[in-house]
Amino acid sequence: MAKVVVGLSGGVDSSVAAHLLIEQGHDVIGVFMKNWHDETVVINNECPWIEDSNDALLVAEKLGIPFQVVDLSAEYKDRIVDYMFAEYEAGRTPNPDVLCNREIKFDAFAKIAMDLGADFVATGHYCQKQTTTLDNGEVVHHLISGADKGKDQSYFLCQISQEQLSKAMFPIGHLQKSEVREIATQQDLVTAGKKDSQGLCFVGKISLPEFLQQKLAPKEGNVYQVKRDTLKDQIDAFKSIDNLQLLANPFDLEQEDNILKGTHIGAHYYTVGQRKGLGIGGTVDPLFVIGTDVDKNIVYVGESTDHPGLYRPALQLDEKSLVWINRAAEISDNSSLEIDCRIRYRQSLQKAVLHNKAGLYFITFSEWQRGITPGQFAAFYLDGELVGSGVIQ
Repeated sequence: MAKVVVGLSGGVDSSVAAHLLIEQGHDVIGVFMKNWHDETVVINNECPWIEDSNDALLVAEKLGIPFQVVDLSAEYKDRIVDYMFAEYEAGRTPNPDVLCNREIKFDAFAKIAMDLGADFVATGHYCQKQTTTLDNGEVVHHLISGADKGKDQSYFLCQISQEQLSKAMFPIGHLQKSEVREIATQQDLVTAGKKDSQGLCFVGKISLPEFLQQKLAPKEGNVYQVKRDTLKDQIDAFKSIDNLQLLANPFDLEQEDNILKGTHIGAHYYTVGQRKGLGIGGTVDPLFVIGTDVDKNIVYVGESTDHPGLYRPALQLDEKSLVWINRAAEISDNSSLEIDCRIRYRQSLQKAVLHNKAGLYFITFSEWQRGITPGQFAAFYLDGELVGSGVIQ
């Protein structure tokens, strides 16, 4: 059996993961990651780290395993927080949880685990891992969706490498959430009935405006409503275009008949698809952000969830951000691959085609996608296996 360090978060999932590993005969150590010190932007009573650390300690004591707390706040600031500020300032919407897994849990934290003599790092993610050996003797690790389709968290691991996956264990990935809670109750774990945490990875639920204002100063600008019919010509043109670059381009939202609806506190604070936080009324249906221009400090909105400005047929990926977890799925120049795609957590898998055009990567969808957001990750699946991902441009 192996020596395994479990990232005990103080939640039910990692608690049960540790219990199952012990049952399997592994030598288990529980470690809590402290990634954040600034509590001024964390919403009260929303997953405070001190409470979580105490719960993790109680679980470790109940299970009879060693426990310690490691402070990774410096690494978290350098690799995650600074990245978030830079992305928002550039008008993109980052996904810190994806980066937290790649840069913190399965890198900085994993290195600490290896220094403790661990063979593997285990987490409470709802995903699975399978390992195969090719005819040439090469060992390949596969990242598989969680058995609980409503809780599948494979998307959050879409940027980890084959090497990182080789050292990972996901003890609860084959279970339903209800089964996990039942096991926790049977074992009388203090986390059995605890609500799932929300917000930033191992930080908690933050007040995003206050968080961003630490570095990004408010800057008043105009909010313009884009009429539905204004985009008709552009939409009609999309239907006859076979140029992937043009298909992936966002709409031109700077139109003469746009309606000035009010002001905002800074275009970099808003994201495509956002409804709350605009503070603008006077329409029959809610207004949604359909685009931002951080250079001109303009926010564009459209009325109702079916506004055409919210939907696009294709996207382009930042080729430098591409990660192939399973390199067997990698496509060569001027070739395409039918995939299932997910552009946000909890989204159902979407039928799509991944294109490699001389090193530029595009995804076209069978159905137009709502809220394609620059800075987010597009994850590629084949038969339930997450094979790769890239950042949406």
